[in-house]
Amino acid sequence: MFYETGENRHGLPHDPFKAIVSPRPIGWIGSRSADGHDNLGPYSFFNAVADQPKVVMFSSSGIKDSVRNIAETGVFTVSLASRDLAEQMNISSAPLAAEVSEFDAAGLTAVNSRLVNAPFVGEAYAALECRMTTIMDPPTLDDAASPNKLVFGQVVAIHIRDEALKDGILDMQKVRPLARMGYMDYCDGGEPFMMKRPA
Repeated sequence: MFYETGENRHGLPHDPFKAIVSPRPIGWIGSRSADGHDNLGPYSFFNAVADQPKVVMFSSSGIKDSVRNIAETGVFTVSLASRDLAEQMNISSAPLAAEVSEFDAAGLTAVNSRLVNAPFVGEAYAALECRMTTIMDPPTLDDAASPNKLVFGQVVAIHIRDEALKDGILDMQKVRPLARMGYMDYCDGGEPFMMKRPA
C-alpha cells in the first residue's frame, strides 16, 4: 500500500505511523506549577538527543499541564518508566484537572529534586533532573502552525537506585524500561503487551 500523509487516507482502522516509528521510549515527565501543584505525565514522543551536554526532548500534543508548568518554572524531571510501574504510568496518563496530582492518583511517591524545583517518581529506578533550554513548535515544510510543542531540557543531575546497578552498570533485566509501540501496545524488551489508556 501507499498513501500521502497530507490527506492521510490510508484506509486502515488506525493510523499506522506510530506503529512504524516504534518502539519509542517513554518520558515520564514530572513538573510543578508556579503555585505548587505537582504533575506527572508520560510522553511517548521522547528521547535523548545529545550526550555532551546531556539533552532530552519530548513532544506534547497541545499545551498540556506539563508544558505549561515547564514554561512557568523552567525545570522538569524524567523518571524511568519500568515494567513494574506500567500500571502506575498508565494511570498517570489520565486527563486530570491541573490541581490534581497524578502522583497521588497513581499511588506514587513524589520526591523533591536536589537541583530543580520539580518532583520525580520515588519508585523509579532512575530519574533525570532537567533545566528547560527551549520550547518550540516543530518545524514544518509550509511553516503551518502546529498544535504540538517540543520541549528541550539539559540534564543537570541523575538519580539511580542502588538496586538498579549490577557490576557498575544499569541492570536492564531488572529495570526493564517501557517503550510505546503502535496502537495500545507497549514493550519492555520481552513480549509486547497491551494497555488501554484511562478515560
